[in-house]
Amino acid sequence: MSSFWQRLGMASPEFLRSKGIVGMNRRNVQLIARNNPRHLYPNVDNKYKTKMLCAEHGIAVPKLLGVCRVEGHVHELKEFLRDRTQFVLKPAQGSGGKGIVVIVGRDGDDYVKASGKKLTHEELCRHVSNTLSGLYSLGGKPDVVLIEDLIHFSDHFDGYSYEGVPDIRVIVYKGFPVMSMTRLSTHVSDGKANLHQGAVGVGLHMATGKALRAVQFDRPLTHHPDTSRLLSELYIPHWKEILLLAARGFEVSKLGYLGVDIVLDSHQGPLLLELNARPGLAIQVANGEGLLPRIRFVDSLPQGLQPAERVQRVLNHWQAKMQEAG
Repeated sequence: MSSFWQRLGMASPEFLRSKGIVGMNRRNVQLIARNNPRHLYPNVDNKYKTKMLCAEHGIAVPKLLGVCRVEGHVHELKEFLRDRTQFVLKPAQGSGGKGIVVIVGRDGDDYVKASGKKLTHEELCRHVSNTLSGLYSLGGKPDVVLIEDLIHFSDHFDGYSYEGVPDIRVIVYKGFPVMSMTRLSTHVSDGKANLHQGAVGVGLHMATGKALRAVQFDRPLTHHPDTSRLLSELYIPHWKEILLLAARGFEVSKLGYLGVDIVLDSHQGPLLLELNARPGLAIQVANGEGLLPRIRFVDSLPQGLQPAERVQRVLNHWQAKMQEAG
């Protein structure tokens, strides 16, 4: 894998095409522009709207504790959070994990973040005020702050994630799950499952949910940098249920190309965290494969199938490939 991605960094266009690598131009023109009508973007760019749509479709999401909409609500936070020791603050229109604060405990009047760092109430209120003003939103637009229940991740991730909740990103094309990875938080990423901030990305086999290979900052690695856990041993339980949840994201969003982020709660099982109309391409690095062959495979399939039928088509395809490989 190392040599492959070292070659990729200095590769010719011909080499990239031979590996089926989707670049930014192809993604923006052929995948996003052709499949994602712009008027639908607010349904996924605004996490509050996404939650409401998921509720309409009966899709499980992390519990919403409250919404801070205006500056006046900031003054009510102390009383609202008085008895809450664990919660997440999240900009409704944020991206890339920016502006998310994960609180895992209290120390007197202070809040304890997933990294162990403490926030005073004044610092927390300042963060909320900045978020409302649009500091973390797309385009700097005024925003609202979601206060969500903290996810308690499944025991299957013990030792695989550090100081935060791991998530599963599934790329869905025309309603079919085509590529997936899990993102594991690290000390560097401040407990957030965001690759750009230093989380580990682990490519997952589409038939089994088992680890294929892992990267951090686009560089291959074999063990988690903080826990030393062997990443090749990771597998995701409830795999078919996770793929079905991802496939249903198509019905929620009506977008033909999207990223579906899912978390696995120890009590509630798979929960849809958010939808992304412009999913990044680093998932190809985590999988060591390009998206293009999978896009072409879906283009060859009949459209108009139900989510369960689409998932079964994907599973059958990858199970057949496993048998061919012996």
